[in-house]
Amino acid sequence: MQSDSVEIGTKVTNLNWKTQIQLSILTGLLFITFFSILDYLFDGQLKSLTRYAVIGVSFGLIMGLALPYFLKKYGAKIATKIGKTIIPELTENERVEIKGPANVFRGMESVGGYLFLTNKKMIFKSHKINIQTGQTDIDYESIEDLSERKTAKLIDNGIRVKTKDGIEFDFIVNQREIWINKISERIVAV
Repeated sequence: MQSDSVEIGTKVTNLNWKTQIQLSILTGLLFITFFSILDYLFDGQLKSLTRYAVIGVSFGLIMGLALPYFLKKYGAKIATKIGKTIIPELTENERVEIKGPANVFRGMESVGGYLFLTNKKMIFKSHKINIQTGQTDIDYESIEDLSERKTAKLIDNGIRVKTKDGIEFDFIVNQREIWINKISERIVAV
């Protein structure tokens, strides 16, 4: 892989307070629901409302406030370090022009890795800390539609790539507008 490729997306997306509070409430409620279902399945009864409230508020604060703070402070360093170990499989005369950290949804799993734009195609290559690993190649000429999307209907960091054969790829990236512009340039050039 060429060392003169441009890296984008290591700047972590800032979440405003409204989004962080919504994320806290949503994750807290989902965690309470999950915990109460498990209690009912394994014990045959629900626990006290106070217990669920404490669990939900604690988990919501961690996921909605503490995790975004940690990612803002250390996320770029971690992504850059992991990204150095991810090397895509390239074809002859193919070179990486742009790269950056990304996730792609494969079913229910959000698979972490790196997104690469080469002179021939888009490549997503996962890091090894995933259940589903491997490389996904999307030729520019096969792309029918490129659009913005919200992750969890809250966060403006999603990109949907739809191919001519109807396959949709949902990516999560930082600096979404830059990615969309760079991918669009390559689609038009084909």
